[in-house]
Amino acid sequence: MNFNIIELLKTVIIGIIEGITEWLPVSSTGHMLLFDAFVPLEMTERFKEMFFVVIQFGAILAVAVMFWNRIFPFFICRKKIAVNKNIVGMWGRVAVACVPSAVLGLLLDDWLEANFGSPLTVAAMLILYGIAFIVIEKRNRKTSPKIFTVGAIDMKTALIIGLFQVLSMIPGTSRSGATIIGALLLGVSRTAAAEFTFYLAVPTMFGASALKLLKFGFDFSQAEIMTLIIGMATAFAISMLSIKFLMDYVRRRDFTAFGIYRILLGIAVIGVCVIR
Repeated sequence: MNFNIIELLKTVIIGIIEGITEWLPVSSTGHMLLFDAFVPLEMTERFKEMFFVVIQFGAILAVAVMFWNRIFPFFICRKKIAVNKNIVGMWGRVAVACVPSAVLGLLLDDWLEANFGSPLTVAAMLILYGIAFIVIEKRNRKTSPKIFTVGAIDMKTALIIGLFQVLSMIPGTSRSGATIIGALLLGVSRTAAAEFTFYLAVPTMFGASALKLLKFGFDFSQAEIMTLIIGMATAFAISMLSIKFLMDYVRRRDFTAFGIYRILLGIAVIGVCVIR
């Protein structure tokens, strides 16, 4: 691939798209596929497939930085290493939630990308889950959450949320969107649902990135290395802002606005596809 100022700009834009949409329930992969459909990236399809996944590693680092005190279980107490059992328990529930997508990801990853990577599929999923957000939030106005903190999420609830995460393997669904919808249906508060989604993203996205790298191999050109570094660095910086925005947002508002955005974007994509 050639790396010039135009491709540099495209890479930065992809990083911005990833950083914003990875954490908001609007589908990061779907947005990147749509951007590439209308502003093609000058790279091989094999590298592009890997890049759209591995760029998420930058977003993972943002979670690690922002939530370090809540996710790192070890600390020093009286000059000895101690362990926070609550954090260890939280990671146990996260591990349980990761199992469904880990198993089905290994089995279906290539097949899903080959059969569901079109703009029309993305548009359909944007609209479908947009409607789901609006319907669920309308229902939730008449009910109260049963689970208000991540620590109160038990193993069964975590596993069911993990099953919802499997839905995000179809482009346009949104990993955070699918898990948040699942959590809301189970009676988890918006704040706890969003926070658990962040933690669940760390092993899920790290595993997906590692799998893609292993499939691709480590024989990169200089331009490809630069693309990866710039994309991940941009995704990291923007993710720091996106995560803070979403946590502040869900304390005051529901997800209806995101549902409306998904529907409007999906309709716009269908319109562009028809015109083209």
